[in-house]
Amino acid sequence: MITQGMVINVGPQHPSTHGVLRLILALDGEQIVACEPVVGYLHRGLEKLMEKRQYRHSIPFTDRLDYLAALSNNLGICQAIERLGDIEVPERAQYIRVLLVELNRIASHLIFLGTFGADLGATTVLLYSFREREMVLDLLEECTGARLTYNWIRAGGVPDDIPDGFGVKVLDFIKQMRNRLGENHMLFTRNRIFRTRTVGVGVLTKKMALAWGMSGPCARASGVNYDIRKVAPYEIYDRLDFDVPVYEAGDSRTRYLVRVEEIYQSMRIIEQVLKEMPDGPVLTKLPKVFKPPAGVAYSRIESPRGELSFVMVSDGTPNPLRVHIRAPSFVNLSVLPRLLTGAKVADLVAILGSFDLVLGEIDR
Repeated sequence: MITQGMVINVGPQHPSTHGVLRLILALDGEQIVACEPVVGYLHRGLEKLMEKRQYRHSIPFTDRLDYLAALSNNLGICQAIERLGDIEVPERAQYIRVLLVELNRIASHLIFLGTFGADLGATTVLLYSFREREMVLDLLEECTGARLTYNWIRAGGVPDDIPDGFGVKVLDFIKQMRNRLGENHMLFTRNRIFRTRTVGVGVLTKKMALAWGMSGPCARASGVNYDIRKVAPYEIYDRLDFDVPVYEAGDSRTRYLVRVEEIYQSMRIIEQVLKEMPDGPVLTKLPKVFKPPAGVAYSRIESPRGELSFVMVSDGTPNPLRVHIRAPSFVNLSVLPRLLTGAKVADLVAILGSFDLVLGEIDR
């Protein structure tokens, strides 16, 4: 059958792109023959904005990078500032940081679980996931006062201790979460339609994942056993017992499975943190005008989307000379044209949704 070529735009305002991402697709019938991502709609010049402000004044900007994992972004930049100034973080503050970022990881993965289900027509999963996510946000709000842009981690620790009885509430949430996640698992993971739409769809081989510098759940679903919490432990992760889920198939289903397994592992981490958290101070105070010595600092953490890193250059003044952010969604997006070429246009949503991109950290 002879078909006519066609060029279509998906986005920048389209439900399946989960943000202001535009994809220019060249089609031959139902087959995608070329894909060009167009980004930049959310560009704010954040790195330059940070260079015009004092070190600690840049922390609120990081809430707006990956706004689904604001605490991970707070932690990444604070670690870079601490390394520049050789600032020691109290042990209790490190436990609180890990507790909060793992709760934030669960909330972020629940967003993925719900929106991925909605992408594939499973609306019930969206409702269930957001129900559980509200419980996590209630906990984070009680501790930080915010439900999305937390701005709670500081260079030197955290601004305040966890509230009285917070640990009991977190453990109660985990108990409920295990049961409800099992329900979601049965409802969605074993669903025949879900399997048909995701198994063998958007296969990213291990070789491709390494060649494109991918990280996070997308890389681990392709057999790349790489998690910053294990290969370069920070805070108190080296004292905690947890597994890194790795699958070999590299398709849309395994990218989903990695994130579900990571929710279970985050709950294991939180239980250990609450059990072993010591008493003590939670913040090392810095001078009002903080001037780290001249030098370069590099920090990297495992955000829900992969390796998030910050580079800060100091020239001894109150403002950083240079700031650069390595955002995992930006790197993971780069493989999309290669992955979509040859795919059916009907599989676009399943492939794109399985990447769990956040445009706030792509455009910056």
